[in-house]
Amino acid sequence: MSSSLQENVRNHRRRSGWSQEQLAEEAGLSVGVVRKIEQGGNAQVETIHMLARALGTTTSSLFATEAPEPIRANVGDGPKLSELRRALMPPVGLREVIVEADRAPALASIQRDIDDSHALYHADHYDSVAKKLPAILRDAEAAVTLTEGDDRQKAVVVRAGAFLLAGKYLTQVRRYDMAYHALSLGIRDARDADKTHIAATGVVGMAWLLLRQDRFDEAERLATVTAEEIEPRMSSATAGELALWGELLQRVASAAIRNNRPDVARDARRMTHTAASALGREHVDFRQHWTTFGPATAEAKAIEDLALIGDHRGVISRADEGPVGAKGLQKFGRPSANNWDRHRLDVARAHAKLGSHQDAMDELSTIKASSPEWLRHQSMARRVMTEILERRKRTLTQDMRDMATHLRVSG
Repeated sequence: MSSSLQENVRNHRRRSGWSQEQLAEEAGLSVGVVRKIEQGGNAQVETIHMLARALGTTTSSLFATEAPEPIRANVGDGPKLSELRRALMPPVGLREVIVEADRAPALASIQRDIDDSHALYHADHYDSVAKKLPAILRDAEAAVTLTEGDDRQKAVVVRAGAFLLAGKYLTQVRRYDMAYHALSLGIRDARDADKTHIAATGVVGMAWLLLRQDRFDEAERLATVTAEEIEPRMSSATAGELALWGELLQRVASAAIRNNRPDVARDARRMTHTAASALGREHVDFRQHWTTFGPATAEAKAIEDLALIGDHRGVISRADEGPVGAKGLQKFGRPSANNWDRHRLDVARAHAKLGSHQDAMDELSTIKASSPEWLRHQSMARRVMTEILERRKRTLTQDMRDMATHLRVSG
């Protein structure tokens, strides 16, 4: 039976014996917000999470299951992604996918293009990745189709890497259906080639995609099962194996904390710190396991949990201490750019929530200086900027106006 958000919230509230005023007080929300939701209004996942925590249920249990509203307009992919869609989703007929090449491209050349594009992705050059991916996918498909014997399995492994790169990029730019298709194909290719750790790398990406779609139950289950299957022997594990296991555990914790399952999240974070301690320092490997994990990353994600439960003072108190402090970074190494930027975005949000608008702006400006395109794709950055615009009583500074323009926020 389908149900709406308003029905789910109302039913849980009534089972608790609370009025709307009581629920608002327990959740730390205004009565107007609760009333609006129960009258059929929309709400951000963050607000639903606060309601779930107050009601003692999971966030996903409050989500609507009714049919969606009709789509009013077809936005489409635009010129940047239409070519990528054609390469990723070619027409399927009675035979193999039709390839234009008459000779298999060199696998070493395709792998170099994948590695170069991965470097571009982490350097924040998303347009360049979008331009390179179609040719990579077509070449990888041609290599598999036109190769036989042992070389064909090698071509399948290379194609798996191409698909996983496409899935990672498409998740970042929020083309979720295309991302799911690419990640699924990559995981299946890796499984078929008996490359378990490449497949598990794809699962890390798939769990990230599910988190972005608010599919918390599925993300937690997928990451948990996969982490159990690849759990390394601590005495003999390689750095790559420990890092990949740690990344999967982080997905478990991230899904659980968002779904109001703090005990599960706490256990997963404890195991994450075990993996990080065994590593001893940050492990950044975009060639074999595509992993970025270590003590500083584990601490940054633990601080992210504080942000998600609304402990803004806790975020600020730990933001520059321990493994993520200056001495810690020197000792353990820096996380990947994306993980570090996400950590500082949590800090910016905490400052904004506490009314320290200039401190929030300083954090946003620092991120913008190093990762402008990444920042533009972050919905949290837009929410932080919107909050600054709405709550600041004094005249906006030029930096604030420039940031609002960069993030396409009006106010």
